[in-house]
Amino acid sequence: MENKLQTNTFRENTKVIQIGDRKVGGGNPILIQSMTNTKTDDVAATVAQILELEKAGCEIIRCTVPTMEAAKAVAEIKKQIHIPLVADIHFDYKMAIAAMENGADKIRINPGNIGSVERVKAVVDVAKERNIPIRVGVNSGSLEKPLVEKYGGVTAEGIVESALDKVRIIEDLGYDNLVISIKSSDVLMCVKAHELLAGKTVYPLHVGITESGTVNSGNIKSAIGLGLILNQGIGDTIRVSLTGNPVEEIKSAKLILRTLGLRKGGIEVVSCPTCGRTQIDLIGLASKVEKLVEDYPLDIKVAVMGCVVNGPGEAKEADLGIAGGIGEGLLIRKGEIIRKVPEEQLLAALKEELDNWN
Repeated sequence: MENKLQTNTFRENTKVIQIGDRKVGGGNPILIQSMTNTKTDDVAATVAQILELEKAGCEIIRCTVPTMEAAKAVAEIKKQIHIPLVADIHFDYKMAIAAMENGADKIRINPGNIGSVERVKAVVDVAKERNIPIRVGVNSGSLEKPLVEKYGGVTAEGIVESALDKVRIIEDLGYDNLVISIKSSDVLMCVKAHELLAGKTVYPLHVGITESGTVNSGNIKSAIGLGLILNQGIGDTIRVSLTGNPVEEIKSAKLILRTLGLRKGGIEVVSCPTCGRTQIDLIGLASKVEKLVEDYPLDIKVAVMGCVVNGPGEAKEADLGIAGGIGEGLLIRKGEIIRKVPEEQLLAALKEELDNWN
């Protein structure tokens, strides 16, 4: 398949959609999303989690709205956060309306489980009146029985047809302020579905591998799936769905985008695998370095190497590096050894260099 990363063909040509104070689509930067796992009607807990996610780099947040209490809480939550809020709706169209009336910047619905066309119209009418975008979400796990039978099972083709059918329902009601998301826990099916959909719609696509798993397995599945999709110029917003602290989703999403060259900024840490030459606690040191660099807004590469034999050479392409030896280590800048320091001072020496970096 042709690599579209250089031209970003699909991403450049999607419709621009305004979500709160952010724009997605039309070649705008890919935005990182996450979802709260608090009870939305617990305003204090939800706000605390959103603020933590904001600090980590989250740019759009989604909250579930299963009750009227949750819908009303949206108004209070909005007063205390700084990023657009998406209301996640299942089954009850009244919750979608209430969420919008309480200030949701976008709603996520599946028109297929909202009910009758009249109920969908009631939601669309409020969205149209307030110019609130609708994210049409379809998951492979909820694919309609007729489409399962038509394609002989759950398939990428069926997922795409389902999504376009739902979009058509809203378009027929005279509204096109839309974002589409199609998700599957089957990575390759999800990739194929996005490849099929990207050529059939102008709406921005929200991309993610749903139910991907724990921080360990979920990161691997998400990196492969999102990498294959994004590298073809497909996708306008992303979420790395993990069973764990949502902050981990943000860290992973940022790293995926940086690795693909789709986002700049933030320190990249590279570290060597341990081997028999390693004379320091490289695993612990690399973890401490990753933690250390999180709050630095520098666009540089930092290398953490386990020995002074190959360390300087391996770190030469990094902006800064440390290499450990027996009881001591080397501090390396732009490939040049600038000084030796005791092992216990390596982290502090690196921090000093970062503090004075220019």
